[in-house]
Amino acid sequence: MDRQPTLETERLVLRPLAEGDREALFAIASDPMIWEQHPIHDRWRREVFDAFFDEGLASGGALAVVRKSDTRIFGSTRYDRLDPEEGGVVEIGWTYLDRACWGKGINPEMKRAMLAHAFAQVARVEFRVGDTNYRSRNALEAIGAERTDRYELGKYQGKRVVHLVYEITREGFAARAGH
Repeated sequence: MDRQPTLETERLVLRPLAEGDREALFAIASDPMIWEQHPIHDRWRREVFDAFFDEGLASGGALAVVRKSDTRIFGSTRYDRLDPEEGGVVEIGWTYLDRACWGKGINPEMKRAMLAHAFAQVARVEFRVGDTNYRSRNALEAIGAERTDRYELGKYQGKRVVHLVYEITREGFAARAGH
C-alpha cells in the first residue's frame, strides 16, 4: 500500500509531508488548545513539535493537508503501521488541524479519502486515541469507527497514557458509504 499518496477531495489535497512544511505546521501546532485533550499535551512546544515532525517525516506515511482554493497548508495526518496479515491492516492517525478548520467538515472529508485509499488494499483500518481525547474520539465515531476492547498503555512525562483502539472494516465503510 502506498502510505504517501496524493489524494484529492472537493476542498483538499493531501500530499506527502516535506521538510519545507515544518514552519507552516509549527505555526498551527503552536496553539496549545489543539493539544489540550491529547496525551502528549505539549506538542505546541518547539522541541516537542520538532521531534513529532521528524518522526512523521521518517515514518514514510505522513501527509500535509492543503486547501485547494489557496494552497494553504492547515494540518497533517498519517498512515502508519501496515500489517499485511489477515487481509491487511493500516493505522491512520497523528492528525491535527488548524482550529479555524474545526467544525467545518474538513476532518471527515479528509478521512473518507484516506479510508477509500486504504480499503483498496487492506481489510481494516485502526486508529489509536488517548482515552481522554474526547474531541478525537467523537470525530472517529462520527466517521463510523467503532471502539474495540483493545487498548495500549504507555507513559509520557512519568504519567500513564492509555490509547484506545478504534477500527473500521472495509465492509463497514462500504455499508456506511451506501446510505
